[in-house]
Amino acid sequence: MRVRAAVLREVPGSLELDDVELGSPGPREVLVRTAAAGLCHSDLHFMEGKYPWPTPTVLGHESAGVVEAVGDQVTYVAPGDHVITCLSVYCGNCEQCLTGHLSRCPNRAATQRPVGAAPRISQGGEPVHQFFDLSSFAEAMLVHEHAVVKVREEVPLDIAATIGCAVMTGVGAVFNTAKVEPGTTVAVLGAGGVGLNCIQGAAIAGAGKIIAVDRLASKLELARTFGATHLVDASAGDAVERVLEITGGGVHHSFEAIGLKQTAEQAFAMLGRGGTATVIGMIPVGEVVEIPGSALLHEKKLQGSSMGSNRFRVDMPRLVDLYLDGRLKLDELVSQRIGLEEVNEGFEVMRTGEIARSVITFT
Repeated sequence: MRVRAAVLREVPGSLELDDVELGSPGPREVLVRTAAAGLCHSDLHFMEGKYPWPTPTVLGHESAGVVEAVGDQVTYVAPGDHVITCLSVYCGNCEQCLTGHLSRCPNRAATQRPVGAAPRISQGGEPVHQFFDLSSFAEAMLVHEHAVVKVREEVPLDIAATIGCAVMTGVGAVFNTAKVEPGTTVAVLGAGGVGLNCIQGAAIAGAGKIIAVDRLASKLELARTFGATHLVDASAGDAVERVLEITGGGVHHSFEAIGLKQTAEQAFAMLGRGGTATVIGMIPVGEVVEIPGSALLHEKKLQGSSMGSNRFRVDMPRLVDLYLDGRLKLDELVSQRIGLEEVNEGFEVMRTGEIARSVITFT
């Protein structure tokens, strides 16, 4: 099957629109006609070389679509089903999966085609690398059945796509990783797509003070609509001091949603005694986060979160329900809808930091 796709050929580099070939669904594989794909900072990190990935590759990992065909042994979905994809593809058999930590699954090879088999994506007879077992910047995706979750057809697919990464990552970090309790205080560093979902996750969880920290006034105002009770302009002074002042000594939970050494260290510095800082952003490979050892005597914690510690086949349908019930803001998250041919322009806008989310829609 020939489809149009956005291909990354060199790093650092931009994306090139070209045709690629998808194979036919094999055992436990699903062919999904892509309806929408969100642009994520994670994609940009790989384009810029901050994280390694082999090329050529079709990028994209935040997506939703409609099942077009299924391979042998697939029983979970059928043609016509609406699905959200997730990069937390899981084997279902390892210790992490069997103890409920699907996002930590180390056995991705079990969900990929065996060595020597025909690749899922190719061009001119040569393999094209699949990005996180998805590659959603294309008109269709060929994936393992453990990469998709069925969702209610009432949710628009361009909205559903955002659940596949930004929403699951942000809300999941609050619900699953940090387990924020009602009445606690929260600070979120970075009011982009993921940070906004941390903020609304904290609001849904019943947090007391929810402090949004960013350098852009427009994003701070958007954060207020997602549930922030206090706004801190990091460009106007010491953000850590301001958070300590607002809370009278520090927050119970802080979330770093930018991916910088400096902001990860600031997130830890904003904690009160016994507080937990959760780093969500992708800090570039090779950089080291430093914290004062004496602060550990106050039982402060620094932890990471991968894709919101999700169990996505359980979590994502619940998020869809919250959206359809009017309790989860998703329409407000989408700043613009673009065509596949505008993908590089979309990433340029992302670099300005002025928008929450761009979503590619396929017709």
